[in-house]
Amino acid sequence: MYKIAKENLASLFALIHETNELYLPVQVAGQTNFAAWSEDACVDLDTLKTVKSPKDVFFPQSETLYTCNKEDNKLRITPEALVDAPFVVFGMKACDIKGIEVLDRVFLSDPVDSFYAARREHGIIVALACHEPEESCFCKVFGVDCTEPAADVATWMIEGELYWKALTEKGEKLTEAVKSLLTETCEAKVEAEKSAVKEIVEKLPYSNLSLEGWNGDVLTEKFNDELWNELYKPCLACGTCTFVCPTCQCYDIKDYNTGNGVQRYRCWDSCMYSDFTMMAHGNNRNSQMQRFRQRFMHKLVYFPANNDGMYSCVGCGRCVDKCPASLNIVKVIKAFSEKGDK
Repeated sequence: MYKIAKENLASLFALIHETNELYLPVQVAGQTNFAAWSEDACVDLDTLKTVKSPKDVFFPQSETLYTCNKEDNKLRITPEALVDAPFVVFGMKACDIKGIEVLDRVFLSDPVDSFYAARREHGIIVALACHEPEESCFCKVFGVDCTEPAADVATWMIEGELYWKALTEKGEKLTEAVKSLLTETCEAKVEAEKSAVKEIVEKLPYSNLSLEGWNGDVLTEKFNDELWNELYKPCLACGTCTFVCPTCQCYDIKDYNTGNGVQRYRCWDSCMYSDFTMMAHGNNRNSQMQRFRQRFMHKLVYFPANNDGMYSCVGCGRCVDKCPASLNIVKVIKAFSEKGDK
């Protein structure tokens, strides 16, 4: 294990950037999100959760797939180049890394998404363990240990020093590249930090939320439950929950006329929108109740049914923080529990 003083992190970032594109939490106009590092970037490692999850480093909010041009009455299609250079994502929390595992199940299953696969192959994740989880956090419910992030490198910020531990071959190579700035140390302070943070986690209001009655075997009974007809009513169909979520993977494919050809691109979409998957005959889910039910059934029933019991929620709490109508997965789970659905 190694450590580096917090005031020396700018030098660490510059050294990483010499051979890798670097993404990390950056504050712009009071909002913190993952963005490309630059010397004048306002790096923010103190904010616990970025507004959006860092999933868009691997699954961009918008990306061009290919371009079509017509030359001499012939149509030429130019695929977008895949990522072929290493890059580092610094500061991901354990819940967001678990979210990437969920996306892996979707995009790396047959047929493999080549754009996503290229980013996963070249991406190096440096995780930052949580120091002070917030009341909206409930990652423990979904088996996530916020003190022990599973990444290429795990780090902990303790008393003005960043502790650094390589966990994979990618992590070892990155450690070798920056070792000149690191100092060897023992793990005693890190172990004490883990214990202290776990005590905080146990006191959080949603840490003992029960998932009893939710799994891949309850499709029919949960789908037909009348409770959905009451739960959905405050929903504004704004889609905020899906855009801040680390695991939502819905997207649309569109064409853009550049004036010199057509770009086909994909962009994030939301199952909460009335035009989601709209086709000539209409939409299979034509009411907001059905769309609301779809979101939570997918995370708590459909996904685990098809992925060895893995839920499509990581307990990051962003939907708890951001929903303007105070609707979120915690409220749904608790409502069914209070109703007595076991």
